[in-house]
Amino acid sequence: MVTVDDVEAALENVIDPELGLSFPELGLIYGISVDGGHVHVTFTLTSPGCPIGPQVIEQIDEFVSELEGVESVESEMTFTPPWTAERMSEDAKFALGY
Repeated sequence: MVTVDDVEAALENVIDPELGLSFPELGLIYGISVDGGHVHVTFTLTSPGCPIGPQVIEQIDEFVSELEGVESVESEMTFTPPWTAERMSEDAKFALGY
């Protein structure tokens, strides 16, 4: 059975094309829930005007669907609460000079 940790590891492949870092590293993944083979991922973007939303949804679906036991993937984009740099991992902050 797929776990939240499995999904988070798969999401490491979802890369912000401008920053070159993964969505989990950037703190853009707000939530992951797994109910049997059904996975729900809540994410945000660095700004509401960012045009990569559809691309991110496709990548989340692609990488999470590859996990054994996943039957469906639902992605939800939210801007509440707004993303801030404080959500980034220490490694991401270092890489971006924060």
